[in-house]
Amino acid sequence: MTAISSPINLFEYEHLAKTHLSQMAFDYYISGAGDEITLQENRTVFERIKLRPRMLVDVSQINLTTSVLGQPLQLPLLIAPMAFQCLAHAEGELATAMAAASAGMGMVLSTLSTKSLEEVAEVGSKFSDSLQWFQLYIHKDRGLTRALVERAYAAGYKALCLTVDAPVLGQRERDRRNEFVLPPGLHLANLTTISGLDIPYAPGESGLLTYFAQQLNSALTWDDLEWLQSLSPLPLVLKGILRGDDAARALECGAKAIVVSNHGGRQLDGAIASLDALSEIVAAVNGKAEVLLDGGIRRGTDIIKALAIGAQAVLIGRPILWGLAVGGQAGVSHVISLLQKELNVAMALMGCSQLQDIDSSFLHFK
Repeated sequence: MTAISSPINLFEYEHLAKTHLSQMAFDYYISGAGDEITLQENRTVFERIKLRPRMLVDVSQINLTTSVLGQPLQLPLLIAPMAFQCLAHAEGELATAMAAASAGMGMVLSTLSTKSLEEVAEVGSKFSDSLQWFQLYIHKDRGLTRALVERAYAAGYKALCLTVDAPVLGQRERDRRNEFVLPPGLHLANLTTISGLDIPYAPGESGLLTYFAQQLNSALTWDDLEWLQSLSPLPLVLKGILRGDDAARALECGAKAIVVSNHGGRQLDGAIASLDALSEIVAAVNGKAEVLLDGGIRRGTDIIKALAIGAQAVLIGRPILWGLAVGGQAGVSHVISLLQKELNVAMALMGCSQLQDIDSSFLHFK
């Protein structure tokens, strides 16, 4: 690819971001587990599904608004929880939060953020309808987990997004080869002040893998969700569901929304692509909770395909980091703008003036 000075799509942002990041940071962000089969499948599944547009529909006005858990969004998009965003830019999660709130889209903040949940919430508080969720890892120290939940509730987060697909860390070979660790000056902003926890240096291994093994609760079961929900009135969202029976169990345990996700291909390599799992989970939920999709979104047409299968909205991850690395807040805003423009054009060409028009009749499965 020739040199890119002004990216016009999300793939070009990825190419350009590599020149702005250290090898360790780029590998951490882009890599999947094992042979990265699931990572690749998250993209190729979108390419297999074709579109069946409807003609002679008035599309002079396109409405991209929707809502998630009763809160309005200007477009059906949330930023997925991603750790260590200050590896990409000094403002990290603060820049991402400002770009998200300015665009009227949601943001899910990672437990392992490099800016504190209070700092990020303060950015969101400047916008009356800002949607911010807090992603949660359950630590072995339940007092620490309780403190995180109580802080998130006090700071104004609208939901807890529990990651359920990471009882242990996936085999991320690039991180192991790089002996991944946070560089000097970067810390786990939500944890260092209350527990002194940080990512350790582990010779010959990823420091993040060591952290997960030492600190996170791999014994977590469905029974623990009742305890978690007792800590605050925040609605519970489960992220990492890939089976219909797990989705049904999530509803029984009080989940208000489900994020169909394989952790961006970073956990179990060979796991089903998120989009391939979506229809089964939508059927199992049967309208009793909202279903979102995470994994592989790179084009406006990808969003349409997910919504047509039954997702209420989608989450986007890595491209946000590429925008952050290239241009900070402005870069993130540009990534969002590119995707929004693509969605607008695709909606018009599909013959859909609003998101509610989209259904499975617009899809052709090869």
